[in-house]
Amino acid sequence: MLDDFAPLAAITILGVLQQAYFSLQVIHARRRFHISPPAVSGNEDFERVYRAHLNSSEYFPMFLSVLWIAGVFFNQTLAFFIGVLYLCSRYKYFKGYSESALKRLRPLYFSATMLWILLGLASIGVLNQLSSQYLGYNPITAARSHIEL
Repeated sequence: MLDDFAPLAAITILGVLQQAYFSLQVIHARRRFHISPPAVSGNEDFERVYRAHLNSSEYFPMFLSVLWIAGVFFNQTLAFFIGVLYLCSRYKYFKGYSESALKRLRPLYFSATMLWILLGLASIGVLNQLSSQYLGYNPITAARSHIEL
C-alpha cells in the first residue's frame, strides 16, 4: 500500500526541501543586508526575499492538502505532475521576486492556476467517492462509459 503513495510522498519531500531552501535564502539575505531578527524591514532587497519566502510558506499547507486529496481521490499521476509544475513555478516566483516585484507575477499566476486545478481535481474525487459510497452512483465511471460509446 505504501508503494501507491510514493509519488505524492516524493513531491511532498521536494516541497519541504524547497521551503527549507527559501528559509536559507532569507538567512543569507539577512546577513548580506545586515537585517537582524526580529526586524523584517529596512532594505528593499531583503524585504523582497522575505516576502517571497513568507508568501510561499503561506501557500504551502494549501498545496500539500489539495495535492494529497487530488492524488488519493482522483488520480495520483496527474496530481504528481501538477505538483511538479507548482513547485517549479514557486521556485521561479521566489527567484523572480528576489530580483524585482514585477518578476513575481507570471509564476505567481501560474502557481495559483496549478492550485486551482488541484483543488478542482480533489473536489471531483471526493464528491465522486461520497456519491459512490452513499448514493451508489459513481459519476466518473458513468462519464467514462458515455465517452466510450
